Amino acid sequence: MKDIETLDDIKTMVDHFYTSVREDDTVGPIFTFFIKDWAPHLEKMYKFWQTLLLEEHTYSGSPFPPHVKLPIRAEHFERWVEIFHRTVDDKFHGEKAQIAKQRSEQIAQVFKAKLELIKTDI
Repeated sequence: MKDIETLDDIKTMVDHFYTSVREDDTVGPIFTFFIKDWAPHLEKMYKFWQTLLLEEHTYSGSPFPPHVKLPIRAEHFERWVEIFHRTVDDKFHGEKAQIAKQRSEQIAQVFKAKLELIKTDI
């Protein structure tokens, strides 16, 4: 297996990840309900991960705000990370693959903490 090195690798990772997500009983219904047009979402995710992993700054925006309205809890983040790790491990091996998994954990932790803070402020 090779490492994540190109935009095509990012697309492979993102496409396989979201295929698994849509099939998952825990997180799939949330994604399917809230994402009506997958093409723009996937394009955004390609750019997001391209920026994080390849240091090619193609993503602009703030990834957190769209998640505020979602009915997600700790178990959804745990499942998201689990699927993400499995996807990366199935397709890639190397330094960037490890960084991708670390970043997914960091993202989940930050989002979860922010959502908990927002919900306790209400």
